[in-house]
Amino acid sequence: MISAAGRRTWRVSTHAAAALTLTLAVTGCADGSGTGSAAGEVTSITVLDYYTDESEHAQWNEMLGACGKAAGVEVEHTSVPPASLVPRVLRQASSRTLPDLLMLDNADLQQIARTGALTPLDRYGIDTTGFAEGILSAGTYEGEVYGLAPYVSTVALFYNKDMLAEAGVAVPRTWDDLREAAAGLTRPGRYGMAVDASATFESSWQFLPFLWSNGGDERRLDTPQAAQALRLWVDLVSSGSMSRSVLNWTQAEVHDQFAAGRTAMMINGPWRIPALNADEDLNWGVAPVPVPRTGQKPVTPLGGEVWTVPQGPSEARQQKAAQVLACLNSPANTLTLAEQHFTVPSRTEVVARYAERNPSLAVFVESVEGARTRTAELGARWPRAATGIYTAIQSALAGEQTPEQALRHAQRIATGD
Repeated sequence: MISAAGRRTWRVSTHAAAALTLTLAVTGCADGSGTGSAAGEVTSITVLDYYTDESEHAQWNEMLGACGKAAGVEVEHTSVPPASLVPRVLRQASSRTLPDLLMLDNADLQQIARTGALTPLDRYGIDTTGFAEGILSAGTYEGEVYGLAPYVSTVALFYNKDMLAEAGVAVPRTWDDLREAAAGLTRPGRYGMAVDASATFESSWQFLPFLWSNGGDERRLDTPQAAQALRLWVDLVSSGSMSRSVLNWTQAEVHDQFAAGRTAMMINGPWRIPALNADEDLNWGVAPVPVPRTGQKPVTPLGGEVWTVPQGPSEARQQKAAQVLACLNSPANTLTLAEQHFTVPSRTEVVARYAERNPSLAVFVESVEGARTRTAELGARWPRAATGIYTAIQSALAGEQTPEQALRHAQRIATGD
């Protein structure tokens, strides 16, 4: 789900090299099928993901190739645009032409697993211990683990330190603080705050910390708690503290507004940090997403992609794919990948060391501890709720409906009424 713009060039590190010398958690077996030698030995597997950004595709291509080499196979790596991945997977599932190894946004795993297209990872002896409960649940469907995420992410509040200091504004911790800070930071040519309020799942993703931290629930969108959260965003726009153009801004465009000094604060993810660090004139900080009341902790959504082994005609190919999946999720490689992509490693044994080495990501590490998966309550029905949420955001911020009216309509979308 999350845009990869601005991530740094991938380099093989000593961590990756060390990881590839480890004994993999899964051992392969050949059953006489697949591509390769005259004896039918599997010598290559196919991989599909949505890492179309040139640098990111190259990063993953190198890591997949290294893990493939450790498993004794060549990796044929294909990337498609994010919006094309699930439709393609559903078509391939019906025609039984799925790749051997498949990456999915964790919010999409439920609907794909429900079709029977994926295989439980315990079939291959993959050890799923050592992952935080919330992270492991992102790859679980009906009690079976179908996917593992090498790293995860969430969102936080980025702010321009110089602008806050100049305006005498403290970093906002509560919603009231946020309203005051955004107003105090707004100037001609500059807004105090920016979010992604576009008609996409990115908008729903950014709204969830406000919904959940106020006690709202995606199972019932037409509640006072949900309306209060949406009212906050409406107030920021109607007061002039946030541009009405957020209705059209993606997360990447929100970042661009922040980097250009046209907004003093923004909600965004850790994958923006490399680009922020590259701007020597930008003095920025990061804090937890503001909460309704003092003393609360924000409840943020868990982002990241899970790697899965689809059903296929060759058990031997599935075994090789599982070996590569296990390699990607080894402790050393989760650390390496998280550092490369400015995300949070998924293994608990790695997280503390990671936070010490990457202080700018400490807020994200802390937020991930209590983060929720988007499919935790609704499972495969989450995309309908997400559509309802961003539809309500669009309507309310455009002034077409009140937050209450917009969320009643969202609830009808979510339930199919």
